[in-house]
Amino acid sequence: MTPELAADPALWPPILALLHEAFAYMEGRIDPPSSLRDLTPEALTRQTETGEIWVIGAPVACVFLTPKPGALYVGKLAVAAGHRGQGLARRLVDLAEERARDHGLPMLELQTRVELVENQTAFRAMGFQEVGRTAHPGYDRPTSITYRRAVVF
Repeated sequence: MTPELAADPALWPPILALLHEAFAYMEGRIDPPSSLRDLTPEALTRQTETGEIWVIGAPVACVFLTPKPGALYVGKLAVAAGHRGQGLARRLVDLAEERARDHGLPMLELQTRVELVENQTAFRAMGFQEVGRTAHPGYDRPTSITYRRAVVF
């Protein structure tokens, strides 16, 4: 399956459904709750104006890519439960590297929550290295870990 750029608002409901299904395991595990709660079709439209949304299949996997100074931010990376273990997340991260090269950006950047140790393991396995920890507003402890991976030109 090949990643495709999502630009049609008719895709917003299935993308939101995929994200809710794929991120459901975080409910009750992460504090504060996921920003996914605030994600709307209008927010997806804004994402396509400031960055990109890529999907695989109906969709069965997706990723949001947003250029920022010095890096391409990789967000909302999700794979449907029935399609995990097929390399789709890695395929989307490889696509992110390609898009970063297209933008002349030397790094990929992403964040995951401190509690999600399985995500940390997966991102390290894809070559990401921890570069920092941050706290959400109102928290006096780190809640997120920032990872970066150099883009090969």
